Amino acid sequence: MASGAAELWERILDEAETTVPRQSFATWIQSARALSLESDSLQLAATSRFHAEWLEDKYGALLEGIATRIIGRAIRLRIAATDPDPARPTTLPAPHPVVESPPLTPAASSPPVSAAPSPPPTVPGLNERYTFDRFVVGENTRLAQAACSAVADRPARSYNPLFLYGSTGMGKTHLMHAIANRTLELTPATRVCYLPTEQFVNEMVAAISTHATDAFRARYRSYDLLLVDDVQFLKRKEHTQEEFFHTFNVLYNGHRQIVLSSDRHPKELEGLEDRLVSRFEWGLVAPINPADYETRLAIVGRKAEEESISLPPEVLDLIARRCTSSIRQLEGAILKLVAISSVTDRPVSPALARTALATTDAQPDPTPSPDLICELVADSWGTTVARLESPRRSRGIVEPRQVAMYLLRELLDLSYAEVGRLFGGRDHSTVIHSIRKVRGRLRSEPAFRTRILGLRNQFDL
Repeated sequence: MASGAAELWERILDEAETTVPRQSFATWIQSARALSLESDSLQLAATSRFHAEWLEDKYGALLEGIATRIIGRAIRLRIAATDPDPARPTTLPAPHPVVESPPLTPAASSPPVSAAPSPPPTVPGLNERYTFDRFVVGENTRLAQAACSAVADRPARSYNPLFLYGSTGMGKTHLMHAIANRTLELTPATRVCYLPTEQFVNEMVAAISTHATDAFRARYRSYDLLLVDDVQFLKRKEHTQEEFFHTFNVLYNGHRQIVLSSDRHPKELEGLEDRLVSRFEWGLVAPINPADYETRLAIVGRKAEEESISLPPEVLDLIARRCTSSIRQLEGAILKLVAISSVTDRPVSPALARTALATTDAQPDPTPSPDLICELVADSWGTTVARLESPRRSRGIVEPRQVAMYLLRELLDLSYAEVGRLFGGRDHSTVIHSIRKVRGRLRSEPAFRTRILGLRNQFDL
């Protein structure tokens, strides 16, 4: 293993361990190993195809962000399954020839010269495995999939903007990535940007604080295809809405494609300016509804086939009937079933499936509530909810208490007075100070920002 790859991976692990829940970190991240570091990508080996896909789906963006901050330039993760025995030779497919591992600190000089041809530009945050071919179309997604395909084939000439909406875990992000991937396949020179709304907000705040708003505007108004996920998080952010409004106008008037997603119809988005909501409805608004039984069964079958997992028809039926909340729940059920089968050395059977699904049966994705938010924060900081609510002011208590106040305000839109009542009746000025403190650290401390994003991601919002 190249020393540069090993060193970078160790540093990534150190930071990821502070963000990801302990069990998930040990199971999915720590068990992977680094193979090589190329000019723009880190090659990782996972213990199975399922492990590789789950790691990339669930934590790929987080790990890429950590790697990029450490090394000082955009780094993509390339994850593939390999033999878990390090004594046996391993070969992973590489998109381009391997070059000498670069240093881990940003270089001020020109990049090293290599005889290998330059790889095509990559889009940060874009999952290359999310394609139209891998998307199972059902009655719940037929309109949305057809619209996305038309947008990818004829950008800015079919539906502009295209607005996708539906509950979490239904496939909105998959379709957005599929648009970008097909567009780049058909016209590689297309300038594409995919990002969550929260990233747009954070970058705008950073641009204001560093007096770099002109560069920020120029960058986002230069793209041919802009895909923005979860626009509901623009609520109550007046300055960001103003900037996004003008960026939208520039791209739209320049006949460039805009794709947006949200958890609800534009008319139901509270806290957004009317003029922005109106523009969201200029093109096509396409719903993504919960999948029916037949579609869920097809998704489970496709997933098992892709992973070369043999599931009896009775097991496929059991998963499809019991996991009804989201596609993500279906995939998680398969993963859990295979893991239990592997650990216990028992064949996959209906009896084993019923055991594996006993705790996931009809359970939707976590819904944020004051109690759950405080419990997650307390657990992450190694303390208790009772201590967060107590009058104690030690640093070990003040920091998680401030984080909990911030998340209650951001995720549940509670008033300052409501947040204060949850913490022993503290007045609104204390709550305001705490939230401002957290927001300031989010702008200035990358490791802290990653940790908070990890907490938010547990709700899959």
